[in-house]
Amino acid sequence: MSGVPVTPPMAPERARAIAASLDLRDLPADFYANPFPVYAALRESEPVRRMPDGSYFLTRYADLVPVYRDAQAFSSDKKVEFTPKYGEGAPLLEHHTTSLVFNDPPLHTRVRKLIMGALIRRAIAEMEPELVALVDGLLDHIEQRGGGDLVEDFASAIPVEIIGNLLGVPHADREPLRAWSLAILGALEPKLTPEQETLGNRGVSEFTAYLKTLVAERRRHPGDPEHDVLTRLIQGEGSSGTDSETLSEAELLQNCVFILNAGHETTTNLIGNALVALQEWPEQKDKLLAAIGATAGNTPDWTALEPVMTLAVDEFLRFESSNQLGNRRALRACEVGGTALPEGALVTLCIGAANRDPAQFALPDTLDIARANNRHLAFGFGIHQCAGLSLARLEGRVAIGRFLARFPGYRLTAPPTRGGRARFRGFLHAPFALV
Repeated sequence: MSGVPVTPPMAPERARAIAASLDLRDLPADFYANPFPVYAALRESEPVRRMPDGSYFLTRYADLVPVYRDAQAFSSDKKVEFTPKYGEGAPLLEHHTTSLVFNDPPLHTRVRKLIMGALIRRAIAEMEPELVALVDGLLDHIEQRGGGDLVEDFASAIPVEIIGNLLGVPHADREPLRAWSLAILGALEPKLTPEQETLGNRGVSEFTAYLKTLVAERRRHPGDPEHDVLTRLIQGEGSSGTDSETLSEAELLQNCVFILNAGHETTTNLIGNALVALQEWPEQKDKLLAAIGATAGNTPDWTALEPVMTLAVDEFLRFESSNQLGNRRALRACEVGGTALPEGALVTLCIGAANRDPAQFALPDTLDIARANNRHLAFGFGIHQCAGLSLARLEGRVAIGRFLARFPGYRLTAPPTRGGRARFRGFLHAPFALV
């Protein structure tokens, strides 16, 4: 299937029709398969769209950046929106209104500082040998079977292990982590189905119950706070005797859940989306293979390849952003993109649209692994920019690079299955064979 489109085309008139009546709570199947023509139609006709629920949908890069930048005017706190969505007392409500991403300072500042302390440049560099060994082990299993599934057998297995290591989750306890993450993040979709709600609440409850045991054990036997995020979060609780350093038990547990979810879903999508995209863009795959092969024959010089792979990873992130949608709430009346927003307005930041904006990116619908000056918004921007972006880039470089070096002729054996979600764009399955 190499070179065969995985993303189906959409006629311009169809894209305009969807854009004219866009409602995130009622999206057609062809939008999930390929939303980018719809985003393009919105950028041209209604870049700040008033949605049926009264919220505002932004699709231009130049409009997203100032909203991200102004944390004084736009809040990330989602209690107003999530309380009616999940209901008082629901585990999903407690999680999503306590986690780092949906909060403002001071909670956001406290938790981010503790997490970032374990993700400094030196700590991430020290993770690389273990990551390489993990990836090579997965590739060994794939070679033995002659293929497999890009997502299940490779992309999803990497971040689960890395985040499991960061939190110090014993290997024997990691099996349910992916299912919990998918269930909890699935409940963030604009339209919440009863099944998503049930699975999401169960995922939060089961994960936090497990974490209570893990936290109790870590209190008795702390890890190295320079590498163990859980130990850092625990030791940050009142360690200086000031409120600014204190995390409540709920804040501790829910932000551990967040760390798994944030590190797992987006990195899985990055790796899976990249390897599928290279099947759609064989000339870009050949360029990357040529760079890998030109370094040192059968033994690539990965240090020399780092700049090449970094550019490629950032282009994969721009082209198929793992996280397509962000949210803010206007704290005061303001103006965005020439449109007046009232105080309290809910705003959806369409990252996927901004990252395909021709006003910011030349030939935005073309995958270009050597794209320079690639200021994409896949990691967000401002105070909420992804705390684990350096780790995600490392995982992407190692996973994608070593996969291509080992299996340059891999090919899809069936159309990959999309995740069917508007907020997170990725695949559930992508069967492939080795050539």
